[in-house]
Amino acid sequence: MAIRVATDIGGTFTDLVYVQAGTVRAVKADTTPPHFEQGLLNAVAKSGVRYADIEFFAHGSTVVINTLTERKGVKTALLTTRGFRDVLEIARGNTPDIFNTYYRKPPPFVPRHLRLEVGERLDYRGAVLTALDLGELPAQLDYLRGEGVEAIAICLLHAYRNPAHEEQLAAAIAELWPEVAVIASHQVSRNWREYERSNSTVLSAYVMPPTRAYLDNLHQHLAAQGLGPAPFIMKSNGGITPIQAAQADPISLVESGPVGGMLGAQAYGQLIGETELLALDIGGTTAKCSLIHDGQVEISNDYVIEKTPTSAGYPIMTPVVDIVEIGNGGGSIAWLDAAGSLRVGPHSAGSTPGPVAYGRGGTAPTTTDANLFTGRINPAGFAGGEIEPDQAGVERAFSELGARLGVSGKQLAHGVLQIANANMVNALKLISVNRGYDPRDFALMAFGGGGALHATELAAELGVPKVIIPPFAGVFSAWGMLMLDVRRDCIQTHLQLLDAAGVDELAREFLRLQDACAAQFAADGFRAEQLRFEWHIDARYLGQEHTVKVLVDELLLPVLLESFHARHQQSYTFRLDAPVEVVNLHLVAFGAVPKSPIDPLAASPSPCAEAALRGTRLVEFEADQPLETPIYEREWLLSGMCFDGPAIIEEATTTTVVRPGDRVEVDAYGGLHIHIQVQGE
Repeated sequence: MAIRVATDIGGTFTDLVYVQAGTVRAVKADTTPPHFEQGLLNAVAKSGVRYADIEFFAHGSTVVINTLTERKGVKTALLTTRGFRDVLEIARGNTPDIFNTYYRKPPPFVPRHLRLEVGERLDYRGAVLTALDLGELPAQLDYLRGEGVEAIAICLLHAYRNPAHEEQLAAAIAELWPEVAVIASHQVSRNWREYERSNSTVLSAYVMPPTRAYLDNLHQHLAAQGLGPAPFIMKSNGGITPIQAAQADPISLVESGPVGGMLGAQAYGQLIGETELLALDIGGTTAKCSLIHDGQVEISNDYVIEKTPTSAGYPIMTPVVDIVEIGNGGGSIAWLDAAGSLRVGPHSAGSTPGPVAYGRGGTAPTTTDANLFTGRINPAGFAGGEIEPDQAGVERAFSELGARLGVSGKQLAHGVLQIANANMVNALKLISVNRGYDPRDFALMAFGGGGALHATELAAELGVPKVIIPPFAGVFSAWGMLMLDVRRDCIQTHLQLLDAAGVDELAREFLRLQDACAAQFAADGFRAEQLRFEWHIDARYLGQEHTVKVLVDELLLPVLLESFHARHQQSYTFRLDAPVEVVNLHLVAFGAVPKSPIDPLAASPSPCAEAALRGTRLVEFEADQPLETPIYEREWLLSGMCFDGPAIIEEATTTTVVRPGDRVEVDAYGGLHIHIQVQGE
């Protein structure tokens, strides 16, 4: 029987979800760096799925972001227009903190001796001022060969308007040096801003050989096991793409793994009628969150990696689901800083050695250890019952660190959870309060291995009235990939006023982009009836620097202007009586792929949840105040059941903590709706 499979390789675990005849199943396996494909194969073996029965296979991975942050890419060169060799080094003067005297510009990924210039020039409209001169190219390539270069980035001035010179240069390199990886800026971004476009192209070239090797290796291993269809790869823009397209534009996978859960939250929200959500994914290494408004996730084209108070980081011009990510997860290590203050994260124990409870040599206590030590996690079902936790090691680790602070081990464990929660609350504020949204108007949908452990306390702190724990929350990023279509984003800089004459021009330009995008889909085997398009514009008040994104629902000037004014007021708290300028056209194209319907659960004959009750145990919701707490088996919670906290709800891939006074209801698909008791009620 045909099976649809999705896999997500995280820093600690590799998750697999599959759907067969409307029934969903999930497994977890250890991530196995540096041979990540082995962890994936282990997960498939653990699931018992036969490769020959798989009709659809989607995959998300952190390979690109890991290659960047760990500096494991290849030696890369840059070819650019004469006179613009130092754009990468000049960068921007936008310091994260103007009062921080330790600020340093981030060093470019390509050193100056590998940044070479070519003779050519276009004007800002894309017209040729100086024809491309390839006379020096053979000698330049000989020099780069001698330097051990494995990838070349091409970024020529104003190529976003006219890519002809970049295409000619790339073709010449391919003829003279076919072995080297080459990518041109117009293949990565058709946006203006020379520094951001140059940096994006360089980073894409830097990760291209290892990403291609990873995807080739993955495809070969799966094919050798009997998988028929080529895998689809999760992109950062919230869609999937054929593996060949992913290899051609590797930087588009920079947040391949994390965004799957955010799109899963959007899809599950649509299923149950929840359109206003704060989506929170807590994994083994990080916590990630995103805001869903009117049933839509935000897409940003201003993604930055490695931004800190002393560094502006590296901008990447590729559409990315707008997420905030912090170094707090289940494996985050508790430690004391130079002042003797307790910190949690960003360093993680990973899967090897992992938390102290794993018994694999870890000695530093982690968030997972704190949840185990306080009774939230069941020792008998730890890691799905596959690991017998080292309880003595956990107690020793907390006691030793606590002694340095003059507190007991249990008190320290609660302190670790409080600090981890405070870090996550701050992240949730960044995507809500800091952007003009009141978190009390949203529900918090939490997933990942640790999301359900922390969600109710985070919601209470923020005043969020309801927490939703979706089915298969521990592997929800993989689940989300099964709900997605193939997606392409075509973003083109196009300056014009938003006025009566400009509306007709917008329509012409969007239809031109749409025809080009439809041709790309046709080359991948998609029929016209499978395609769906969305039009967006990035616009600003004339004279401003920054833009806001506006969905073009109707090509009517009053509607477009009011949509822009409302969005600007939401983002910046004011609107102006001033001309509006369009900066970018953003076409989103979807290619529909078949999906398996998700069957609802059987309805419970009564709201009583006693059939799912599996006993009680002592749980500390507050330090030194253990409560005898009912334990429920999630698999036996049916649609319509409800009960009051305190409670612990256990499943194979995660644990849900319900505080005293909170109320749980089970929806038609098995999602847990936890109504939060607000202080003072």
